[in-house]
Amino acid sequence: MIFRYTILYVDNVAAALDFYEHAFGLERALLHESGDYGELSTGETKLAFSSTALMRQLGKAPAKPIADAPVFELAFETQDVRGALERAVKTGAKLVQDVREEPWGQTTSYVSDPNGYLVEICSPVQLPSAG
Repeated sequence: MIFRYTILYVDNVAAALDFYEHAFGLERALLHESGDYGELSTGETKLAFSSTALMRQLGKAPAKPIADAPVFELAFETQDVRGALERAVKTGAKLVQDVREEPWGQTTSYVSDPNGYLVEICSPVQLPSAG
């Protein structure tokens, strides 16, 4: 079994794709002609979006995400956390936590996307060297 994709439920799939393309430099893999489903390439796993309208048609009741009380987060790793954070905020992300050096050797920051999903922008964890 492989982890193929994460799907976020949004009101406007095309707008969500545009935001993630511009804020984080991700590449669009597809936008279905209906506009109700789209994917971004992120390596082996895709970040996908489905419209809340489609999910309701399928008998689901998607709730709105709340960045201040998240139940999960997306995390994007980069060597330039500050630059990536600035780019995301300029693109429309809301700052949740500014750049911070963590005691476990990682630089982190947090934003919420225009739909309210919590997104971490972080560096790789720097494990202590042996010896």
